[in-house]
Amino acid sequence: MNPNTNRLIVSIVSPKGGVGKTTIAANLATALAARGQASLLVDLDSQNSLRLHHQMPLADTSGLAVQTLRGQPWVDCVYRSPYGIDCLPFGLISESDRRGFERRLDSDPTWLVRNLDALRLSPGSYVIVDTPPGGSAYLTQALLAADVAVCVLLPDAASFITIPSMERWLDEYSRPRPDFRGGYYLLNRMNNARVLCRDVASALERDLGERLIPVEVHFDSAVEEALASQTPILKYAPESPATRDITALADWLLKLP
Repeated sequence: MNPNTNRLIVSIVSPKGGVGKTTIAANLATALAARGQASLLVDLDSQNSLRLHHQMPLADTSGLAVQTLRGQPWVDCVYRSPYGIDCLPFGLISESDRRGFERRLDSDPTWLVRNLDALRLSPGSYVIVDTPPGGSAYLTQALLAADVAVCVLLPDAASFITIPSMERWLDEYSRPRPDFRGGYYLLNRMNNARVLCRDVASALERDLGERLIPVEVHFDSAVEEALASQTPILKYAPESPATRDITALADWLLKLP
């Protein structure tokens, strides 16, 4: 935990889209809650899709972007999912409002930290922040706030070549801060039956060393089925390989120095 705030902000990031960041974020928070840890899910992606993993009503347009633009506190739009997770959706805003919102974030580097502090979270809370892919005002905010950054990769060549971009962002926004505890990489949708997946995993282990999280989230068709039912995989298929892997990821995070 951050000794100054008694909570840990974990930003889930990636230079590349389609790697499963939102799924990892939604299920990691669920696994932490299953371990008795208070968890808050924060959606910094304007697609506003994180809520779909926790059965937030589709007609509900509230969220942190809406509250920020109205000058209202975030606490009024925190949604408690049926699975005991507090969720802070992005919200639905117009395209012109989105552009103005992003300009506001660019000019206010402490925006995310200030608003999270204003929530007065329970001691020992874990804040899991989901982000859109690539460089953006949202990624900058997430990395400036993060105590830990988890970069999600697929075991393929396209993900492998994005690592230098991620390292530059970490060097610029996260590593200069004395309270930053590290940027780590997570392999998602691992398939040990494929030679390419095994080769990429070996190359990442060689190049990243201890920065590669010693947990792989394996490909599991139950993950897509769980999303279709708007249910975390830990609740939808508690005995599935993905549940085992996400639980191991939560345990790794809980033991992080």
